[in-house]
Amino acid sequence: MRPTRRMLQVTGAGAAALLALSACSSSDGSSSAASGSSASGSGSPKLSGEVTVFAAASLKESFTTLGKEFEKAHPGTKVTFSFGGSDALAASITGGAPADVFASASPKTMKVVTDAGDASGTPATFVRNQLEIATLPGNPDKVASLKDLTGSDLKVVLCDKSVPCGAAAQKALDASRLKLTPVSYEEDVKSALNKVVLKEADAAVVYKTDVKAAGDKVEGVEFPESADAINDYPITLLRSSENTETAKAFMELVRSAEGQKVLNAAGFLNP
Repeated sequence: MRPTRRMLQVTGAGAAALLALSACSSSDGSSSAASGSSASGSGSPKLSGEVTVFAAASLKESFTTLGKEFEKAHPGTKVTFSFGGSDALAASITGGAPADVFASASPKTMKVVTDAGDASGTPATFVRNQLEIATLPGNPDKVASLKDLTGSDLKVVLCDKSVPCGAAAQKALDASRLKLTPVSYEEDVKSALNKVVLKEADAAVVYKTDVKAAGDKVEGVEFPESADAINDYPITLLRSSENTETAKAFMELVRSAEGQKVLNAAGFLNP
């Protein structure tokens, strides 16, 4: 039976409706895809690759923890650290050592990097740190003050004056008008602390965070002059970074509430 004119009209109308619906669906899909693409573009991009962080020795424990948390949160990323005295790290950066992020134990050492034009953006203080005296477990020499360290019968170790912890110790000594001749000046705070841990020294002036990290291997003694020598810790993206998005994300973690919680637990003070 041949289709009537009425049937052809209905069929044609139905086809037109289907085409319109299909076009609308296609349009909605494109719009949705574009919207999704836009949302994805405006959100955080998928992070990958390696980030190299040069950080002050006193940050070793907390930054290692944050690095593991970062890698877990962003599969495909790797955070590599180089810990040491801030002055040595700054010299390496200005000398051309490849790195993405620099976290210094003082604004002075950070200034070496910014003055050389090796920082990208303005460094931001993310924590502060205070000095403490580290003694042998049980404090057998009964050290109770900074003045007690000036006794000739004590073997005391300081960080080198070019290192932030050494500069802070000297500032505290100057503020209290005390003179101290250490048995050695160490290249970074971990080296100074280790002298006490190995019982090669009776005491060392280090950071509270390092005393805390050492656990029962040393005993900490607070002293009021330390309040006059608190160090600000700045962090910055480096101009030589080849993985800026991932580097920025790690810096964001450090400065986030989660990052601050890890740093506070290690003994660092809020900025």
